[in-house]
Amino acid sequence: MGIGLRLSHIASLELIKEENLLLFRQWLTGQSAYVFTMNGFPYGGFHHTKVKDQVHAPDWTTKERVEYTIRLFDILEKLLPDGIDGGISTSPLSYRHWFKTKEELDKARKIATANILKIAEKLINLALTTSKILHLDIEPEPDGLLETGEEFIGWFENKLLPAGIDLVVNKFSVDKARAEEMLKNHVRLCYDVCHFAIGYESHSNVINQLHHKGIKIGKIQISAALKAEMEPDVIKRKAIYNSFSKFNEPTYLHQVVARKHNGSLVRYSDLPEALQDIDNTGVNEWRAHFHVPVFLEDFGNLRSTQNDIIEVFNLQKANQLSAHLEVETYTWEVLPKALKLPLQDSIIRELKWVKGKLS
Repeated sequence: MGIGLRLSHIASLELIKEENLLLFRQWLTGQSAYVFTMNGFPYGGFHHTKVKDQVHAPDWTTKERVEYTIRLFDILEKLLPDGIDGGISTSPLSYRHWFKTKEELDKARKIATANILKIAEKLINLALTTSKILHLDIEPEPDGLLETGEEFIGWFENKLLPAGIDLVVNKFSVDKARAEEMLKNHVRLCYDVCHFAIGYESHSNVINQLHHKGIKIGKIQISAALKAEMEPDVIKRKAIYNSFSKFNEPTYLHQVVARKHNGSLVRYSDLPEALQDIDNTGVNEWRAHFHVPVFLEDFGNLRSTQNDIIEVFNLQKANQLSAHLEVETYTWEVLPKALKLPLQDSIIRELKWVKGKLS
């Protein structure tokens, strides 16, 4: 059984201790389980607490984020079985609404890129000394400093590679082509299906661009968002409003991206802001950042972006985009009561649905 491990900062400080790592490795062996990937996005508590935009804190402009991520890689390197690569997904640099000007955004992006290159340097060193391939998987999401596939690719080509190639050439005495290859091996994209679906992105277009540019997908996170066709009829729209309101909870950010009739997008930083604009007849669809169970598509007046998962599965089967697939539904505790089932039953149902669709 492959496990995607999520460790908070405090949990990572405990697990890095030799005696605790030994006990955990013994438990994994006893359960016929192994860890192949980790979620290094949330630094602090992620359940039973208000998370919202603090899921990005500390961001990639801070030494705390660097130290935490290095610690996670030190743990993963000890847990990873021989013969497979290991990845850690992480924040898309920072949260864009913390920065009020273009200058502040540019500065944050520059510092974050330099810090990510510190991780890349560590992972290259590790590969040269142990032959283990570990990679940092950047996860674009709504309102992240890297929000879309286009933004990620632009940052990778125009910021990460120019700064990183010179660094790797000087540190490891390789030519520029080899330096680029090393960077592309150790810094990759975390393809969260929910996040790309929220932005109405074409999965085939993004994946074709990645392939063309030689940028790897470190991990596919199998996840579904909520969506609804926004009816012009006032009564029907009120019913949609009531349905979305049931998912308006205070723990996580639930950004909404609305699509206008001309195809342009309207972005809301959280669900309450979108609900206040429910009468905006200029939009004809909403998609909301709420990781609903992947095995459900019909939520009454709302639906999920499950078809996006199936589309990505078809691309995966045709092209082997990544060796790492991870189901990422974390909202069990904050789902409306009607959707809550015993946790173990829900997880089993999700994995069976994924297995069936993949085969």
